[in-house]
Parts: sequence; structure tokens; C-alpha cells
Amino acid sequence: MSALEWYAHKSLGDGIFWIQERFYESGNRANIWLVRGSEQDVVIDTGLGLRSLPEYLYSSGLLQDGGAKDDAARRPLLAVATHVHFDHSGGLYQFDRVAVHHAEAEALARGDNFETVTWLSDSEVVRAPSPGWRARQFRVQAVQPTLILQDGDVINLGDRQLTVMHMPGHSRGSICLHDKDRKILFSGDVVYDGSLIDWLPYSRISDYVGTCERLIELVDRGLVEKVLPGHFNTFGAERLFRLASNYISKAGICHKVSTFAMRSLASLALRVTNSRTSP
Repeated sequence: MSALEWYAHKSLGDGIFWIQERFYESGNRANIWLVRGSEQDVVIDTGLGLRSLPEYLYSSGLLQDGGAKDDAARRPLLAVATHVHFDHSGGLYQFDRVAVHHAEAEALARGDNFETVTWLSDSEVVRAPSPGWRARQFRVQAVQPTLILQDGDVINLGDRQLTVMHMPGHSRGSICLHDKDRKILFSGDVVYDGSLIDWLPYSRISDYVGTCERLIELVDRGLVEKVLPGHFNTFGAERLFRLASNYISKAGICHKVSTFAMRSLASLALRVTNSRTSP
């Protein structure tokens, strides 16, 4: 299957494109965002990487300006991982320039498929990307990041800047990217319009509460009007406030006890799954 078949996109305007993997039919299917700038383009998350995302970006014309087709005319392209979970980081190996938060840089560099929580089944991939492909063969490949991110860093695209916000809780290196001028938040899995996951091996409820407090502050200060999340549909500031507030209100002792049990089971399952060798 070609990259042009595997991916699909739509424009949200203002140089932002929403890309998805058409044949990965799962609640884990991540949103991939392309943000174009005057001096640099940024891909936020890369999906599973079962087909070449860079090939799709170029072949579909998303990275072309004024008909320019030669490499010299193309702006630099940076792939940023909001975190290293498999559904967001699988395609990072396809890019020359890769950025990730320092808390997860080592896991990415060693291809740690426990920390990437790699969990993929054949039933979720409804058309095989290549003949004979099987989900048990899938692993997040080791990638040496070229840019290590910290809270407060700014990724300069020329005519727009994306500010890095370290927002742990879902994972220890989760980040949001905040376009302050346009009041847009690329939130990864920090927040999306669904049940927030805090029971994975490196999730931490106390961190997540602090993160949700930061999200509420963004809304209260009028700094976010649109959220482009890691899963599902986009939403606005009112919904962001409600999602963050709801998480804080439920993060009591009962939630912590049940989450501990779920994390233990998830960790065991991931260790068993990722200790198997592919044929």
C-alpha cells in the first residue's frame, strides 16, 4: 500500500493540516498535525509509521510552495513528539530532525517498547500496509532525538512560535505546544475529548492534577480558544475547562486505588507482550 493510500488529510486553514492513518481503526488512532511556517514546518506526532509519512507530505503537495519541487526550495521539517507512546511516535524514525521532551528522550533513543506502551492487534489494522504484515511485528524503533525539549522552550517557525509546556500525568514527558498568538493548543494526550488515561506505567495522578490546573489557568487567562488534541475531534476553551475540572474533582483516594490496580495489570501485560520476539 502506498503512503498516499494509507494517510488522509484535511486543511483547517492558517497553515494547519489534520492527518490520520485511514486503515488504523482504533480509539488509539492518533491525530497527526502539520503546522506550516515561513521558515520551518513542524509535524506534531507521527502515528504508527507503517507507511512513510514524509513521503505522504511531499507526494500530496502539503510541503510545496508555488510549485517548488526540489529539495533546496523546501523549508526545514521538524517532527515533534508530544510523548513517546507508540501511537504517536511510531513514525519518528522516518524523520531527520526529531524533538521530544527530555524526560522521555532516553526511552526513545533505546527503543523502549515498555515505556512506549506498544500494544497493537491485527484487528485494529483493517488493511495490511504491506503483504504479510502482522501486528506482532510492530515495534517503535529507536530514534536519537536531535532536539531535547524543556518547559518554556520556543520552536520558531518564522511567522509563528510554538511554546513547549511540560504537562506530565498521562506520561512523564508529555507536552503541549501553545501557539500564543493564535490561542491554539496542540495538546497531545494531555487532554482530549474523552476519558483521560492515567493508569499506564509512567502515569502519575498528582502530576496530572497539576497539569489540569495549568490548563484551567490557560482558560481563565483567555490564552486558549481552540484545542487540537492527540485523539478525536477539536474543541474549545469551555470544553477544555470542563475536562480539566472534571479530572481534578475525581482524583480522590478511590480513584487512586483503582488506578493503582489498573496500572499494575497494564504493566504486567506490556512486559509480557514486549518480551516476545518477532518471528
